[in-house]
Amino acid sequence: MRGVSSEAVKGILSSGEGAPDFDLPALVGGVKKRFHLREQLENGHVVLAFYPLNWETKSARQLAAYQAEREKLLPRAEVVGVSVDSIMNTTVWEREIGPFQFPLCSDFWPHGEVSRSYGVLRESGPLAGASERSVFVVRQDGRIVFSRLYGVDELPPLSDVLETLQKL
Repeated sequence: MRGVSSEAVKGILSSGEGAPDFDLPALVGGVKKRFHLREQLENGHVVLAFYPLNWETKSARQLAAYQAEREKLLPRAEVVGVSVDSIMNTTVWEREIGPFQFPLCSDFWPHGEVSRSYGVLRESGPLAGASERSVFVVRQDGRIVFSRLYGVDELPPLSDVLETLQKL
């Protein structure tokens, strides 16, 4: 995969593993809230979409696609965007390209802790400190049933997520 760091390829969590729980500041429809993974899983499956940075064209296109197709996803799972940018940066960015009716989480402090726990934090090289573009589907019981890394310039196909969700 072009644009994926070798550290992430080795360390990404895979299907069958437990999803690390987390609690992060988030925006939902422009409103600041807290997002706690375990609480969301009580309501159903979750699609975690890690993206490298705000203000990046592919990230904007990825999140806009999730919003546009939210009705197809929502009966089966809630999408949650995660980046290492601050909640203030995310707030301004979301005003430019949103609003999004799903949570956009800020993995800013401690920097990249959640991304690191999922094995998708770039530790070195270009974009060090940013998340790899990656998607995880977490089943309601907290188990990962889908995980995939995508290149920084690659737009994850929504069909990857929809096919996985149809099997649950």
